[in-house]
Amino acid sequence: MDAALKIDQTGASVEAVMADIGRRAKAAAGELARATSAAKNEALSVMAARLRQETQTILAANAMDIAAAEQAGREGPFLDRLKLDEAGVQAMAKGLEEIAQLDDPVGDVMAEWARPNGLKIARVRVPLGVIGIIYESRPNVTADAGGLSLKSGNAVILRGGSESQRSAQAIHACLSHGLGQAGLPEAAIQIVPTRDRAAVGEMLKGLDGAIDVIVPRGGRSLIERVQQDARVPVFGHLEGLCHVYVDDGADLEMAKSIVLNAKMRRTGICGAAETLLVDTACAATHLKPLVEMLIDAGCEVRGDEATQAADGRVKAAAEADWSTEYLDAIISVKLVEGVEGAIGHIGRYGSQHTEAIVTGDQAAAEAFLARVDSAIVLHNASTQFADGGEFGMGAEIGIATGKMHARGPVGVEQLTSFKYMVRGSGQTRPA
Repeated sequence: MDAALKIDQTGASVEAVMADIGRRAKAAAGELARATSAAKNEALSVMAARLRQETQTILAANAMDIAAAEQAGREGPFLDRLKLDEAGVQAMAKGLEEIAQLDDPVGDVMAEWARPNGLKIARVRVPLGVIGIIYESRPNVTADAGGLSLKSGNAVILRGGSESQRSAQAIHACLSHGLGQAGLPEAAIQIVPTRDRAAVGEMLKGLDGAIDVIVPRGGRSLIERVQQDARVPVFGHLEGLCHVYVDDGADLEMAKSIVLNAKMRRTGICGAAETLLVDTACAATHLKPLVEMLIDAGCEVRGDEATQAADGRVKAAAEADWSTEYLDAIISVKLVEGVEGAIGHIGRYGSQHTEAIVTGDQAAAEAFLARVDSAIVLHNASTQFADGGEFGMGAEIGIATGKMHARGPVGVEQLTSFKYMVRGSGQTRPA
């Protein structure tokens, strides 16, 4: 049965169904906040095993999603994000097992101290509560978000894109099985059972106070809508306009390796480099080899006058190119005056996501790392390391570029808040 029909067949409105999901999630969050690490880890392990057992079921559901997307005219990067294979299912299962191995953040004492009056104060990690995840074509987000939310003691409401709904539901069934086997409430991980866009609107309203934070995963239009309409806090980023700056002190071969990986490893992810900045001081030796390498690898280069002069195949860059997230095999290239010029360009055009400097000059590297105002800054490494798994977080729900609460990869610690536990022995405050 098509899940999109379930709400219609029960006769309930989208608003009523979503309100019920919110109530059940809030109740489940209360139970999860008290759950033991052993129970959560057992659930994660069972989920991973179930994903492996149901690989063919998941792939069959994904094949139906792919066929429907192709029939609807979807192509290229979209289908790449939607498609699952056996390795992808194995990666999801492994991710859940890695999350199980992480330290449980809930109850962690972040700091403690005593006051002269004898009060003992501790700042302790607690779950956020209920997390709403709104995502588009990546079905693996279902497992990553479910696992991270569970480990951090949060209930989660998942609303995947209509194009990935069959895949997401097949994955969700494995997560529900794990919760049940571990004696945890199955309402701790719920998936919205309708393609109706009104469900997203209800989540953005907060479901009568049930949702504590929203995390969007998808394209610009989705994230813009979430950021504009949400009545609850949002973790996320609008764009991944990432830069690689090749400094005068850069080793050419290292620079070529990093730039090629940062741009071409996967062009459709938010950590892919979109602009290459090259120090004018090394342009004579570095610019032409870098540009030739990119073009020969199948990347379209749009550059300033100096870059066009380096290779006749370079197209002229327009002003809009410096602020464009291509998510494709296209890169803009510009000469800048040293690290100061790079920092200035990134400050003007960047999206505060991820930036890298390639240099052997430690002073230049430290200046770049300290002064570039982005969630992730790297020295002599590819921007494609902007990933929670690569940071040792097991997985991530997304990358946040805001400055309140969470910034960078959002993993289990970032899905917690804290409260103060104050222990006394009869103290009262003087008048």
